[in-house]
Amino acid sequence: MQFYQVDAFTDKMFGGNPAAVVPLDSWLEDDLMQRIAEENNLSETAFFVKEGDDYHIRWFTPVFEVDLCGHATLASAFVIHHFIDPDLETILFN
Repeated sequence: MQFYQVDAFTDKMFGGNPAAVVPLDSWLEDDLMQRIAEENNLSETAFFVKEGDDYHIRWFTPVFEVDLCGHATLASAFVIHHFIDPDLETILFN
């Protein structure tokens, strides 16, 4: 399993707001995603799966799943744009 640590809102190392980003081919069990977020020990870990033209995204703190996380969403878009599909002009999250 590959994951990325991205510092959102900065172009400098060790700045901004860090988030872990985990691209998936299919969803893992909720408890496994929770344990991965706990192991990452960052404020949020984003997991996403491509479904059709959209990316479905979920966010976990080290303790529980949250409904939304802005900086981890931006970090996920960065990963998609730079490492997964650099030719994609629009990234849609659900």
